[in-house]
Amino acid sequence: MPEKPSVLFVCVHNAGRSQMAAAWLTHLAGDRVEVRSAGSRPGAAVHPAAVEAMREVGVDISAETPKVLTVDAVQASDVCVTMGCGDACPVFPGKRYLDWTLDDPAGQGIEAVRPIRDAIRVLVEDLIAEIAPGPAQGRG
Repeated sequence: MPEKPSVLFVCVHNAGRSQMAAAWLTHLAGDRVEVRSAGSRPGAAVHPAAVEAMREVGVDISAETPKVLTVDAVQASDVCVTMGCGDACPVFPGKRYLDWTLDDPAGQGIEAVRPIRDAIRVLVEDLIAEIAPGPAQGRG
């Protein structure tokens, strides 16, 4: 892994899971990791329940917007984490790919999104321990 690893989170609409994962990684790892997120078919906006769920834990994603997945984003990343986008993510030799099976928060209320948010945090914490170990930030 390079000195400052880069991670790309990908889901279909880049409006829920990948946005929460990117926010958690930024919040918990600080500047030790370069963070990107994208969608194979980006939505119009981040899901309101995802915004609210992250706000509850002190992370603001209200200004984020869904972004389209590009070959350049995959090539520039050391780790590509997919979440329900199937084969939409291009595969390049030498890249590490992870697939996290998580429920889609689209159309869900806050009660359904909280456990998704919490599951993503655990996965992100494990990823940080592996690719960018160091002093914890943003814990609480």
